Amino acid sequence: MSGILILGTEDEGLRRARKALKEAGYQVYFPEESGVKAAYEEALSRRPDIVLVDFTSAKDFDAQAVYRAFKKDRFLKETPVFALMPEGGMQALDSIPGIGDFIFEPLNPSELVARIRALLKKVIPTDSKDTIKAGDLLIDVSRYEVTVNGGKIELTFKEYELLKFLASNKGRVYSRDQLLDKIWGYDYYGGTRTVDVHIRRLRSKIEDRRHTFIETIRNIGYKFIA
Repeated sequence: MSGILILGTEDEGLRRARKALKEAGYQVYFPEESGVKAAYEEALSRRPDIVLVDFTSAKDFDAQAVYRAFKKDRFLKETPVFALMPEGGMQALDSIPGIGDFIFEPLNPSELVARIRALLKKVIPTDSKDTIKAGDLLIDVSRYEVTVNGGKIELTFKEYELLKFLASNKGRVYSRDQLLDKIWGYDYYGGTRTVDVHIRRLRSKIEDRRHTFIETIRNIGYKFIA
């Protein structure tokens, strides 16, 4: 289920947007507090697939400041932004480059859902039965091959199985014991330290300063970033 973070001052327009997106099956988040700090923290916490920013909001929500903060952050700058623009606000789009898509007030709920769906298709590749894709990482299940940004990555069998399992369950947290059971089997006599060692080796091969795929959940285990 795709996650959409809505940022702005709650009014009738945003209530209609939230209702339409929820009815379309999306997970919709809306921070209780307004302001750049609250929006930034909510986005870091939720890691949404799309951020819908209301540029028609009242003065207590500075949409421009929120947008600039997102574009400066190394984790959020790649998150697509969908803009809700004031009626006749085409010219204002020149001051907010990089918008994924937009819609004008008064919004049409059906058009909003259709545009969000189209934008999601661009930014979230659909996995086929033979491939698992996450950003620049591609797992070719039929060939047992892994590439990052087109470059082939040499993995051991256990590293490959660990990566494939986590990537097949994006966003889900697994404990070290669960991963040990899933990849090595219940009769494996090694400790959970084995999981940590393989995760570290795996990260050294597939991650760099531009790519982060696996997240450590402190005192619990690991998850593949959705």
